[in-house]
Amino acid sequence: MELKVGVVGATGIAGQQFLTALDQHPWFKVEVLASSPRSAGKTYEDALKTQEGRINWWQNEPIPKRFKSMVLKQAKDIDTSALDLIFTAVESDAAKELEPIFAKDIPTISTASAYRMEDDVPLLIPGINSEQMSLIAHQQEKRGWKGFIVPIPNCTTYGLASSLAPIDREYGVKGVIMTSLQATSGAGRNGGVLSLDMIDNLVPYIPGEEAKVEKETQKILGSLGGGVSVTPADFGVSCTCTRVPVTDGHTETVFVATEKPVDIENLKKAYADFNTGLKELPSAPESLFTVHEDPFHPQPRIDRDKDGGMSTHIGRMRIDNVMGGVKFVMLSHNTKAGAAKGAILVAEELVIKGIIRSN
Repeated sequence: MELKVGVVGATGIAGQQFLTALDQHPWFKVEVLASSPRSAGKTYEDALKTQEGRINWWQNEPIPKRFKSMVLKQAKDIDTSALDLIFTAVESDAAKELEPIFAKDIPTISTASAYRMEDDVPLLIPGINSEQMSLIAHQQEKRGWKGFIVPIPNCTTYGLASSLAPIDREYGVKGVIMTSLQATSGAGRNGGVLSLDMIDNLVPYIPGEEAKVEKETQKILGSLGGGVSVTPADFGVSCTCTRVPVTDGHTETVFVATEKPVDIENLKKAYADFNTGLKELPSAPESLFTVHEDPFHPQPRIDRDKDGGMSTHIGRMRIDNVMGGVKFVMLSHNTKAGAAKGAILVAEELVIKGIIRSN
């Protein structure tokens, strides 16, 4: 199986993450790279160069050789008929304009927030709410598209919604209080937090983040209404989102009120039972959840890259007697599971289900 894909926004951080993850992918072959009009017509390597000759490549891995000499196209000029799938890694305003153009003809998997809360757009995490992919057919019919748009959740939402799914299935969630300690990489390179802001410091506010996490979590864990929309989960989610001096990996402290009393050992088994069904996907982790017995874990620097950065780590799980439920510490990799690699995993599941296929 080999599907031809394009990456839009290829020079940005998220675009670079896509190229790193797709370089040796067994199913997806990158045929087209696209970026802003400023970079169109340049080779990928030249587009990354500053006036001083420095290469703005921000990944730990080197630039994959096959992409260095590829000539960037302007996003609007992409010939979608030559592709099977497009990944977009652009800001929300650009996504709002470009993604419907692509989706008229071709499946479009997005890291942007532009369409996350549209009624006919599923917000997918494979293994967590895969049943919501049935919205895709409704989206195509409603909008008259041959393709579709499927965005991935906010990187902070990814870990929280994932960690709540086994609890909700087993015990019923009544309410959630979460405080995040988010990595600086989540702020991006342009317009992000300044290095001096983060040394010996914590920034207690991330504009717009809390509302996104609260609403997206309710949508992901909601129920399908006749296959045409998602009824949000009826439990409340309250978040405080902060930025800490950690490079990668979002840590969250989570307090969950439950409908039924929680048994910790049984809950550990519930997490283990979610570790099935994704083994055939190339980007899937060995374990969807990693539950730590050592109370000093998870730790971002030590645990974030295990299972390719695709496992959600749960630690310090214990009964909460104030809210009447369970509390724990969660870690997920914001630039892998919560970004490009998570989007690739979504595409892989849609291929297995026959929703994405070769033209």
